Amino acid sequence: MSKSVATAMTFISDGTQILGDIKVEHDLRVEGYLKGTVEVGGMLVLGPTGKIEGQVHARSATIAGQIVGNLKGQDKIVLETKSTLVGDLQTRELVINEGAVFQGNCSMQVDEKK
Repeated sequence: MSKSVATAMTFISDGTQILGDIKVEHDLRVEGYLKGTVEVGGMLVLGPTGKIEGQVHARSATIAGQIVGNLKGQDKIVLETKSTLVGDLQTRELVINEGAVFQGNCSMQVDEKK
């Protein structure tokens, strides 16, 4: 991955609606609405006004908004206060802050190197 890709970020602002699949090789911040499959090569940040309906795959994610669909993270997933995840979750490391809503099943990979 080149340095420019590693530091790049796509931003979807509040009031923006995207219907369809989206794939980014770097970080993605969502304050608007996405409906479709979302693939993020870096960090996904879902702001408090953000909503995703569909399958989400990301290296890591911090969720402050709402996801209706399954979420798969390779590294760490953080569910912030007032976030909502309705769907199954798969990750290596999980943080659920007080006030977050998680309705679904959770599967965590075991780190074989420990």
